[in-house]
Amino acid sequence: MTIQDLYQRKLVSAADAVRQQVRDGDMIIVPTGVGEPPTLLTALSEQRRDFRSVKVAQILAMRKYAYIDPETVEHVRHVALFFGGATRAGGQAGWIDFIPNYFSEIPSLIERGQVPAEVVFSMASPMDAHGYFSLSLGADYTMAAVAKARSVVLEVNPNVPFACGACHVHVSQVAALVENDAPVMEVGLPKIGPVQESIGKYVAELIDDGSTLQIGYGGIPDAVVMQLTGKRDLGIHTEMIGDGILTLVESGAVTNRRKNYLPGKSIATFALGSNRLYRYMDRNPSLEMHPVNFTNDPALAGLNDNLVAINATMQIDLLGQCGSESLGYAPYSGTGGQSDFVRAANRSRGGKAFIVLPSTAKGDTVSRIVPSLSPGTHVSTSKNDINYVVTEYGVAQLRGKSAGQRARELIAIAHPDFRVELAEQAKRANLL
Repeated sequence: MTIQDLYQRKLVSAADAVRQQVRDGDMIIVPTGVGEPPTLLTALSEQRRDFRSVKVAQILAMRKYAYIDPETVEHVRHVALFFGGATRAGGQAGWIDFIPNYFSEIPSLIERGQVPAEVVFSMASPMDAHGYFSLSLGADYTMAAVAKARSVVLEVNPNVPFACGACHVHVSQVAALVENDAPVMEVGLPKIGPVQESIGKYVAELIDDGSTLQIGYGGIPDAVVMQLTGKRDLGIHTEMIGDGILTLVESGAVTNRRKNYLPGKSIATFALGSNRLYRYMDRNPSLEMHPVNFTNDPALAGLNDNLVAINATMQIDLLGQCGSESLGYAPYSGTGGQSDFVRAANRSRGGKAFIVLPSTAKGDTVSRIVPSLSPGTHVSTSKNDINYVVTEYGVAQLRGKSAGQRARELIAIAHPDFRVELAEQAKRANLL
């Protein structure tokens, strides 16, 4: 039997794939972001009342499919590994489950059976001549689930790039194939305002030529990126590749020449961007997509000298604890890879970890630098890991500093309207 014969034998409709491969009680693993397979998840939504106790686990769902429904959670329930716009309200209301995690450790949770993985639903590139598909949009934890699952179902789309790296699945590993030729979902760059631009300038000034970058998603990280086009010989070792990084490649700022770990290669675990980015990824030997336990492992990422990690938070207290994923008790996102890369940059020779945030919220009425985090806030980056903190008012370097020194540094970059009050509260807490 030829590879093409095997492909044709496994090719079914999305409705049949769901009906034949999913069983009551199964956990379905779905990749990050745009790696989610829309045809399969739509078919699951349409059949959801035929199942009982099925769960769908995913970081950052992009679309609110009909199965994300409080009325049918006894049939199919979403399990968030990170909240986004499609799942945040359900998480805050309690009918979407949440599993706390470090992004880098999700594969081990799957391998150890702590997060079940009976079925995988994933987008995939067309099959190559040797029978391999590329899970280029989300290698993340999905590759670990492929190795563990009873059933792997791929939604093959000609618009999905065939990327290099450890992101390939052979047709012999697949239980069912579904075809779809719709364009891959595109995600544009966030809006950048004057506050984000000011923060970006402070960070960019501290990034040297030859640094290797990890860049999180958001307006401030992208504001940094836009000010790095004049740098030279930057490298990329990140979790997400997006259009901001593509801009640096096209400007000539990224060459990966001076990387001491995996030189000549940009490394990422998932993609989130435009069709232009997806075309760039296709069979590009200078870019490799790898599982997240490779890209985000602090010990491995930290092998890059001069690793710069840029991530955002929503609130930070005077000791340096970052609340990046909840508004008090209400979940908002998740830990993701922030802690992974802060720790990696701290391990790196010459590394720098930046936590960035506007100094205020709600029209300058609330300080994001606070004496203590709001009750219930989920701590994403600990006081022991924090290094640089940047607002539009400057840079605080906290690593190696005492509690009192940290308080002074952070008050100095708070909004001027809150500095006196913060100093008084710090004195009451015996920090000053």
